[in-house]
Formats: sequence, structure tokens, C-alpha cells
Amino acid sequence: MRARSNAAALLALAALAAAGCKRDNAAPAPLVATPPPRPDELLTGRAAMGDWTTDAPGVRRKIVPEDLPAPFATESAKNPPRRVPRPAGASPVVPPGFAVSLFASDLSAPRMARVAPNGDLFVAESESHRIRVLRDADGDGKPEVVSVFAEGLRQPFGIAFHPPADPAWVYVANTDSIVRFPYVAGDTKARGPAADVYGRVSGGGRLPGGGHWTRDIVFSRDGSKLYLSVGSRSNVSDDESEARRARIFELSPDGTNERVYASGIRNPVGLAIHPDTGELWASVNERDELGDDLVPDYVTRVVDGGFYGWPWFYIGKNQDPRHAGKHPELRDEVIVPDVLVQAHSASLGMTFYTGAQFPAAYRGSAFAAEHGSWNRSRRTGYKVIHVPLKDGRATGEYVDFMTGFVTPEGDVWGRPVAVAVAADGALFVTDDAGGCVWRVTHPGAP
Repeated sequence: MRARSNAAALLALAALAAAGCKRDNAAPAPLVATPPPRPDELLTGRAAMGDWTTDAPGVRRKIVPEDLPAPFATESAKNPPRRVPRPAGASPVVPPGFAVSLFASDLSAPRMARVAPNGDLFVAESESHRIRVLRDADGDGKPEVVSVFAEGLRQPFGIAFHPPADPAWVYVANTDSIVRFPYVAGDTKARGPAADVYGRVSGGGRLPGGGHWTRDIVFSRDGSKLYLSVGSRSNVSDDESEARRARIFELSPDGTNERVYASGIRNPVGLAIHPDTGELWASVNERDELGDDLVPDYVTRVVDGGFYGWPWFYIGKNQDPRHAGKHPELRDEVIVPDVLVQAHSASLGMTFYTGAQFPAAYRGSAFAAEHGSWNRSRRTGYKVIHVPLKDGRATGEYVDFMTGFVTPEGDVWGRPVAVAVAADGALFVTDDAGGCVWRVTHPGAP
């Protein structure tokens, strides 16, 4: 059934572009004093969709499809972040028992980050077209080595090591290709030129509401499969330019044997493999311009052959009004994601916690970075969330874990992009607005 979904979705992309959607320049809603949630409070329904003033470590949220408002229940806002320098003495806020410190600064808009098997942190500086390596050999929470591993790339984002346990290659996903560099553990500079692996990636751009350029990659646990995420070109169009977009592809490590693993998944920015089940997961940006609380972003297991609705449907059988009446045969095929996140949060990188430093409740669960909204009158995102799992399955809840990047006035000084688990069990968080990497620890751990 799901294989048929992919086929139907691919064929239908020959349709004409959707009618224009409602747009305006609605001003941000005025600030209203809101009582902060209690620690560990579970917010549901409308309360779960609140703005940054309801964010705090430990606040739990659960959004279900039945909570969603009708399209255009509010006007479509254009409210990009007002970026300011980090205020003196400001730091992100984490739950009691945890501590956060500045691991590295003076980076150039750091984006995706992955930890090599030897513990080195590889960071994509996408706008500078290079990959850096940061090494903290003595474990003092500061890198002694900061080196350019490779440069001259094309908006690099995804980074992966192959074979996963004892890599001989570092794979990098440019916006329009996958390349790899020969590698021996401990290398801080590529020991050879980039070798082309796969050149059929639809290249991106940077456009409000679309033009997604990031490409993430991750290997299956046994290294036999390589997964590649490609976001949509537009917000909600279904013309020919989307024919190889809004998909996750599966490849062999040499770039052959391409197939569509999942479709209708608007912008699966971050990919991760569950360490116990081996299942592929994704952190996904949904569409814009339907109002403040549509459509929720999400973190989910990705079903082989699954169809997630874009651009005709969202979060199950909900039809996008800009495609009214199109493809009724697909309505019942749309998979509802596991965890719905506040709309327009811009969910980016994700990882599973495989360390032993954090309390047991965190082990095997997920973290995701929420880069922050532009299409919402009251800001959402600008935080790191924890996604609890029970026996490898999501509960539907997520928990604010790292907050504080927005000032009381609504200005923004930090934007999380990626999360990665350090060799000692700390959590790295890249912040492209601050040009830095944060490090979260649990000092009480043995």
C-alpha cells in the first residue's frame, strides 16, 4: 500500500501549481503577561501551542491532530526574528541538575554537527562552504584543536562516517551532491580530495517559506544503506520543480541503487537512526502561511514507503485549502507523525541520546533543535526539546530542555541548529546566530 503511495505521489507532481495562498504583513501581536507554566506541567490543546513566554526547562507539551485549528483561523504573519547580540551574562537555561557552558565561539554560522567515533566534533559552516573539526582531548570542555577539515564545498550540511564504527570515509552532503573524503581516526584535515558519490541531488536556494537547501545524510546501523533528505523547493507547490523534492532517498554507500524511501515529507532537515531499533527518524519543517498554529512541525519515525501528505494534505486527512479537491485517492494514505511540535518552530537537527552521563530517563530518547519561527505573530521555537520514548516509541509528548534564547522583549540572540552527543555523554548544541557551540553536562553524574 505504501509503495503505491510513493508512486501516486510521484506521478501527481506533474500537476499544475497551486493557487496563491493568503499572505499579509500582519504585525506581531502585542505582548501580554502570561503566567509561566509550572515545572513539569503538561500543556495540551491551545495551551501547548503557546509562544516563547511559556517556554521553560521541564515544561511538557502534547499536541494531537484534534487540537488543530481551521486554516486561516489567524492571519499569516511575517515576523522574522529581531536578532540582537547575546546580552551580557546571558546563557541558555537547562533543567535543574544540568549545566551549560560555551564550548566554542567565533565560528561562522555553525549548522549541522556530528561526533566522530574518536570523539572529535565535526561542524558544517555552511555559508562559508567548509567543515571544521573541534577536539577536546583533555576533557576540560574547551577544544584545544579547531581545524578546517575541508573547504570549497557547496553549502555543506549533512556529515556521516563510513563504516560507522571504524570509518575510512567522511561523507558530506552539499546542497546538490554527496561527496566523501578518505579518513583515518584523528584526522583534522582531509587527507585527500573530495570524491563524488552521488550527483543527482536537487540543489536548493534560500527563499522565505521554501527553497530548502539543507541536505542531511545518515547511514543505517550496519552501514549498508545511506539515507538522504531533500526538502521542498516551494512552500506548497506541486509543479514539476518538486519532482525530486520533499523526499528521503535510500542509496548504497557508493551512491547507486537509489530509491525513494519516503515522500510527501516537506523538509526533513535532520535525520537519525535509533540506536536500538535501527529505525530511521526525521525532524521535519512543515508548510507556512495557513495561520499561527498551522501546520505543526514534527519529529517522527519514517516508515519505509510512507507518504506524509505534502503538499496536498497535512497531519493525516487534513486537506490543504490551496489544493482543495486534489488527490482524494491519497487521503487515507497519509501517515500521522509521532510527535507534533508547535507550528513554525523550524525543527532542524536531531539525535538520540546514547551517553551515560544524563539520568536514565534520557537514555535512548531524542533531542531536537528548534531554530525558531518567522511565520507566526508570537514566536515559537528557539530552543532544544527532549522527546521521551517508551520501549523505542514516542509518547506524543515533548519537553522543553534548553531555552532562554529570546529576551523578554521578544528579541533573539541564539538559534539552535544541531544536537550531538559527545564521547563523555555531554550534549553539543550548535547556535548559528551566536556563531558558537554550547555544551550541556550533568555535573552530578559519576
